[in-house]
Amino acid sequence: MHPPGGSGSSAPLYNPCVPEPVPTTAAEEAPPLDPGAVERAYRVHRARRAARERRTRERRWAGVRFWLVLVLVLAGTVLLAARTLGELERVFGL
Repeated sequence: MHPPGGSGSSAPLYNPCVPEPVPTTAAEEAPPLDPGAVERAYRVHRARRAARERRTRERRWAGVRFWLVLVLVLAGTVLLAARTLGELERVFGL
């Protein structure tokens, strides 16, 4: 005869002293609902979308400002160069 729980035993191991787990109800599993959580989540997502749109708009206007300043600087440079060359021709008779 084999000892209980030994390698040659064909009976399943069972311990009647171990209690079965208590079944949980749905009320215990569900987290408590915060009535303002949904509104706060909407507000957060709206703020993120507004910030993303603001960044896109600011980036676009930064590009426009860059090209505008570049054109003004180049126009000023060309005007200054033309005036300087005109003065050089007048003074030195070139």
